[in-house]
Amino acid sequence: MTNSGRVFKIEKKMTNETKPTSRNALYRVSQLMGFLLGARFFVAVLLTFALYVSTFFLFNREESFRNFVFDYKVHFIIICSVLSILAGGIINRFYDKEKDQVVKPFRSRLQNFLKEKYFLTAYVMLNALSLGLAFFVSHRVFIFFLIYQFLMWFYSHKLSKIIVLNNFTFVALTLYPFFGMLIYYRTFSLKILFLAIFLFLMLFIIDVTKDTLTRNADKMFGYETIANRLGFQNTRSILLILLIITLIVSLILSVGIGFKNIIAWYFLLTIIVILGTVYMLFRNQKNDKFKALNLLRLWIFFGILAMLFDGIYHKYPWLI
Repeated sequence: MTNSGRVFKIEKKMTNETKPTSRNALYRVSQLMGFLLGARFFVAVLLTFALYVSTFFLFNREESFRNFVFDYKVHFIIICSVLSILAGGIINRFYDKEKDQVVKPFRSRLQNFLKEKYFLTAYVMLNALSLGLAFFVSHRVFIFFLIYQFLMWFYSHKLSKIIVLNNFTFVALTLYPFFGMLIYYRTFSLKILFLAIFLFLMLFIIDVTKDTLTRNADKMFGYETIANRLGFQNTRSILLILLIITLIVSLILSVGIGFKNIIAWYFLLTIIVILGTVYMLFRNQKNDKFKALNLLRLWIFFGILAMLFDGIYHKYPWLI
């Protein structure tokens, strides 16, 4: 055999040896991404950020930053919330698996890299860890999160298929950890009430708008939604009423808070966002509903940033 023939055989052997390694690495990455998407990890990260910002700058305005950092109970409560949310994402994915294969095919393919038993094991472990930390804080916190985890399971199992109740439950479960921090600090005011109403309306509008995009899949798999029962035209009218109410609440908040505050300007600019959403819903061109949905989601994120900068401006003006 010639030298060139030997070299060719060695190169071929090395290529065949490296291929399984690269495929194995890609498979592991796909498994990790599938798990993170299944557990809604990125949503949990956003909620963690929102919890810390709202806790320090809204519910706990009097405590110093140093005391806040060393208050382990607050951190444990937030960690318990995040672990419960991750577990909730997993169990919701378990019940919505067939629908997600139609609505979110790429995500479903990634999740299929991981066996169901691993998802369910992670669900049990995340809930158990959350309850263990909660019990360490107090028995009341333990009961609070036990109820939260039960409601998330019950929502995925039953309530997600019941018209209107599915939307209300989804929004209530999203706000549940914030309600927990409100109880912990015993902070209640008219401002917090209107902020809660605003956020509730925004999340409700987002959820109903999302249902208009998944109408066919919802009907196929037995999910009763407002969009399915009433049709798009009537759903759009309901969304218009909700958007007008949100606009009024935004005006009240911006005037009530005062324009010396950054957050007041956020609520004033919300009026433009609402008008843009109405325009896209009624123009009804291709991808308009999707654009309106993402605009509202993005605006909620900007609201968290506005609260952060407003809090920094008032507590630590020297930083700006």
